Amino acid sequence: MDGIVTEVAVGVKRGSDELLSGSVLSSPNSNMSNMVVTANGNDNKKFKGEDKMDGAPSRVLHIRKLPGEVTETEVIALGLPFGKVTNILMLKGKNQAFLELATEEAAITMVNYYSAVTPHLRNQPIYIQYSNHKELKTDNTLNQRAQAVLQAVTAVQTANTPLSGTTVSESAVTPAQSPVLRIIIDNMYYPVTLDVLHQIFSKFGAVLKIITFTKNNQFQALLQYGDPVNAQQAKLALDGQNIYNACCTLRIDFSKLVNLNVKYNNDKSRDYTRPDLPSGDGQPALDPAIAAAFAKETSLLGLPVAAVPGALSPLAIPNAAAAAAAAAAGRVGMPGVSAGGNTVLLVSNLNEEMVTPQSLFTLFGVYGDVQRVKILYNKKDSALIQMADGNQSQLAMNHLNGQKMYGKIIRVTLSKHQTVQLPREGLDDQGLTKDFGNSPLHRFKKPGSKNFQNIFPPSATLHLSNIPPSVAEEDLRTLFANTGGTVKAFKFFQDHKMALLQMATVEEAIQALIDLHNYNLGENHHLRVSFSKSTI
Repeated sequence: MDGIVTEVAVGVKRGSDELLSGSVLSSPNSNMSNMVVTANGNDNKKFKGEDKMDGAPSRVLHIRKLPGEVTETEVIALGLPFGKVTNILMLKGKNQAFLELATEEAAITMVNYYSAVTPHLRNQPIYIQYSNHKELKTDNTLNQRAQAVLQAVTAVQTANTPLSGTTVSESAVTPAQSPVLRIIIDNMYYPVTLDVLHQIFSKFGAVLKIITFTKNNQFQALLQYGDPVNAQQAKLALDGQNIYNACCTLRIDFSKLVNLNVKYNNDKSRDYTRPDLPSGDGQPALDPAIAAAFAKETSLLGLPVAAVPGALSPLAIPNAAAAAAAAAAGRVGMPGVSAGGNTVLLVSNLNEEMVTPQSLFTLFGVYGDVQRVKILYNKKDSALIQMADGNQSQLAMNHLNGQKMYGKIIRVTLSKHQTVQLPREGLDDQGLTKDFGNSPLHRFKKPGSKNFQNIFPPSATLHLSNIPPSVAEEDLRTLFANTGGTVKAFKFFQDHKMALLQMATVEEAIQALIDLHNYNLGENHHLRVSFSKSTI
């Protein structure tokens, strides 16, 4: 039996008299069509399982250390957020299960997600890894209960309708066991954002998806956990609580849906398992910076915190909201870095002949309000840049690390320094350190500014605004060509105050932005230049 995978050797005896629920696992690396696995749970032999986490990806997942009483429904619910679940085999006596998803891609997303967020069922951590098997073949007559649950769940998932008139065993998803909560907010005298909900409800387990909408003039949300038990705990703890003192009361029910289908990641809906989703038509994905701005406004209002147990203080919003937003945007750089700290970046491999504090201020200013810049005296190809907060430094690092500036690929990391020191009074450091704390050119000073919604990675297409009426397309083409690049395309917006201009490469566009952002076009109009997500 050398070539036989240990997983499959569970409960296999020479005589097959004890194989009560015969199911066959087909494996690519063994000729095992005649091997049978017991799923009746009476077999007490030691089961080694596949302990290696880094097996080759497969759409069949092996789940271990399940709590004794766990139902098929709860195991299926683990996989639902990631795609269609096509089969399940419970090994009750072993506290294990096999779950088959429709695609390998869905299984990979699921394993990646749960390697970052430990999955729990009934408050107990469980372990998920790829199985050695490429598909799960079960004898449906003997695995009836599991199949009935699977059919019921699939029916609900595809129809998105309640389980009316479907008779299934008691373990099928009833509203009380759904991992999805419906949340209505009463007395909403202060806006509640998707990130605030994420922060509050994350106290009770991993939140996978949130959709917010207005219905009957009321703000409502659907929120999906990985596990129905988490939904139950959150409902018990939070139903009837106020988010802020005397306002924003949570009314929570189980949804009849068992899975949410999120199409876009933005400030209205979010799928935390799919950071790659688009933000939708003209709807910007929520940037950490927006979350931070919202947080600032909240703390300025000084709203007193209410009875939600340890859930929310206005001052606590920035970190969690920004982390959630950053995760959603797929921009999380270093785990464990709180948004509050690490405002200072170390930038290296700069072109020391060309770089100035001003050029770094302009480029990094696209992603946050640069407070101070210091080019290192003994190492002029490196600089320290202090941003206004940790969200901005994270954003700048994620967008600018690896980009080309003055012909060199720059490296951006978080510095161990807490602040950038200014030179002592009267000491000449050759203009290598500059304080931009009071600069009028900060893009993000005003909370809720539109600039928060227009933060994009460096791109060959630039967005120009604040163009005076007298300036024509030819003038702008000439101006940008003079920065040393080639203008490939140009398009005015209808009002002629804004335009899109495309350079030949991202590097040329970075150079043009450094040279021409805040360029005086006359008539007291200073040109504003940003990266655009559009193409011409």
